[in-house]
Amino acid sequence: MARAKAPQRLSREIRKRIQKDAVRANDGRDSAFRRAILSIPKGKVATYGSVAAAAGYPLYHRAVARFLRNEPANRLPWQRVVGAGGAIKLPFEAGAEQRFRLQMEGVTFRGRRVNLELHEYEFRMWETE
Repeated sequence: MARAKAPQRLSREIRKRIQKDAVRANDGRDSAFRRAILSIPKGKVATYGSVAAAAGYPLYHRAVARFLRNEPANRLPWQRVVGAGGAIKLPFEAGAEQRFRLQMEGVTFRGRRVNLELHEYEFRMWETE
């Protein structure tokens, strides 16, 4: 019976180690997202996907959205990150606030979407590192 308990204890230890490594990986990923978002200048916008790609994590657009949701609003220019095609993805008052903040920065819209032809920011990889 003693042998049956040892693998369970080992699996708990491994599980804890994996969780710690995941937290460390998320910290690195989050700081990369933060650097990319901070590099977006006033009057420009970037999509969640382009922020993720510029941070070195292509296909992590949902992680960018989660990061922004959990980050305090006054620390980053969150309004400069929009959905694909320039869509504001935030619902209700939050979406209205994002649109207002972008308009205050000089960003123009085509209907309900940001005019990406004029305002899309193209990341330069050497500037985000």
